[in-house]
Amino acid sequence: MKLTVLALAALLFASAGAALADKGDAKVDNALAFKMKDIDGKDVDLAQYKGKVVLFVNVASKCGYTPQYEGLEKLYEKYKAQGFVIIGVPANNFGGQEPGSDADIKQFCSSKYSVTFPMLSKVSVKGDDITPLYKYLTTHAKTTGDVKWNFEKFLVNKQGEIVGRYGSKVTPESKDLTGAIEAELAK
Repeated sequence: MKLTVLALAALLFASAGAALADKGDAKVDNALAFKMKDIDGKDVDLAQYKGKVVLFVNVASKCGYTPQYEGLEKLYEKYKAQGFVIIGVPANNFGGQEPGSDADIKQFCSSKYSVTFPMLSKVSVKGDDITPLYKYLTTHAKTTGDVKWNFEKFLVNKQGEIVGRYGSKVTPESKDLTGAIEAELAK
């Protein structure tokens, strides 16, 4: 009888733990363990990208680095069939360079740069209101610390582990970035 009560208690404790994990209270162990909103306001579970190599890029429409959208789209087109995805993350944290609404951002990206890679809803990538995804990225990358500017890039492997962090000046076409992407795709 005592063993049955203990077994029941253990089962209830495990169920409660699973319920907490569903609410996001569990320890996050990879960059694809987050739920976000896409540019259209729909729920996105980043876990759907497990098994792919992912490049997270905080983007802005009115930045000196904005022309990187063109290179990002070319990079996406070149490698997407091999299991690569870019996820654009609009943020207005730097000089007010992403002031528009999600609809404005989507229109800009599609009309000016023909962006087809997934875009998330605008969030904060630093400060007190940092989105949990970026809190994770900036504290678990080999080089930790706040995102410095628009178009910083985080490369994530097929298991959701951060394998590279690249500053804004690193272009999508750079050998450092493309070499790292190719290496991860080959694994």
